[in-house]
Amino acid sequence: MIVSWQGVYPAVTTQFAADQSLDLEATGVHVEALIEAGVDGLVMLGTLGESTTLTAAEKEAVLAATVDRAAGRVPVLTGVAECSTAMACRFAEAAQEIGVDGLMVLPAMVYKSDPRETLAHYRAVAGASDLPVMCYNNPVSYGVDITPEMFAELADEPTLVAIKESSDDPRRLTDIVNCCGDRYVLFCGVDDLVLEAALLGAVGWVAGLVNAFPRETMSLWRLATAGRWAEARELYRWFMPVLHLDCHVKLVQYIKLAQAMNGLGSETVRAPRLPLAGYERERVVGIIQRAVDSRPQNPE
Repeated sequence: MIVSWQGVYPAVTTQFAADQSLDLEATGVHVEALIEAGVDGLVMLGTLGESTTLTAAEKEAVLAATVDRAAGRVPVLTGVAECSTAMACRFAEAAQEIGVDGLMVLPAMVYKSDPRETLAHYRAVAGASDLPVMCYNNPVSYGVDITPEMFAELADEPTLVAIKESSDDPRRLTDIVNCCGDRYVLFCGVDDLVLEAALLGAVGWVAGLVNAFPRETMSLWRLATAGRWAEARELYRWFMPVLHLDCHVKLVQYIKLAQAMNGLGSETVRAPRLPLAGYERERVVGIIQRAVDSRPQNPE
């Protein structure tokens, strides 16, 4: 399936049973709910998909089940986040064989590569398959920054199509356009900067809280892309306390808890992550519950 490279692409959570074993059926049910809500694509095995806690066989099982469930209705992308370039290349090859439609590639995990090494990693992974690639830039979480100048250097790689910009600095979107023109499709990768990103030229959103609030997420994006800024701002202000949960080291626990509270999945995570407890849990439950209690009845 050809990837549209626009609209809302959930960073889909991976569902686990109570014993932390992989629950493919529950993951499929959640995928179905997101498709029914009108999402434009799916990103499996990203940070929210807890990719680094899954074995290679489990990752391939998630992708195969998702491709089967999506059945060509929306494109399926997979995160590629491995500890070595060779492992990333092998996974990209396996993903293409399974039938995914595109890749979201991160720098190599654990080791903080310098610019030369980062460029070499992306070139290698881009050449490992025929799939189109979204480059995921998140220096806040992963310690490697892909600058606009580096993207300009990578512009000769034909399969590098899009950028998920998560540097937490909305100025980056303008800097990328000024440096690279329209070479790359821009996606927002930070939930609580999405309205700013849409104004600055992002045409897609890899979203996190869509896992728990799909209707409101889709409404916010439609309002923004239609230029209905006053209505979008009102919805954004209601949504913001919850969207902030996407920007925390425990975003997986926070968003899975929100899913559970909205009847859209389990909050079970895989160790070393643990379910929230104590005051932290009470605080996050309160944020989510206030949003649920005051949610707009007709967000569009």
